[in-house]
Amino acid sequence: MATSWYGYYFYQNGVKRHSGITTDPSRRQDEHRQRWPGGTLQIATGPLTEAAAREWEANQTKTTTPQR
Repeated sequence: MATSWYGYYFYQNGVKRHSGITTDPSRRQDEHRQRWPGGTLQIATGPLTEAAAREWEANQTKTTTPQR
């Protein structure tokens, strides 16, 4: 069985901090919360094939992430 992929946005305090793709939205939200506490992951598209998810990701506007 093929793995389902999802496109998502991650928001903190109403500000989009990141967009990306994942096969495990819950795990990815937990990972982003380590950097942006209290944020939430919002599924934007999916389930998709990996190729379709990568195409979706390539078409997203990149956010500027401050240095750690």
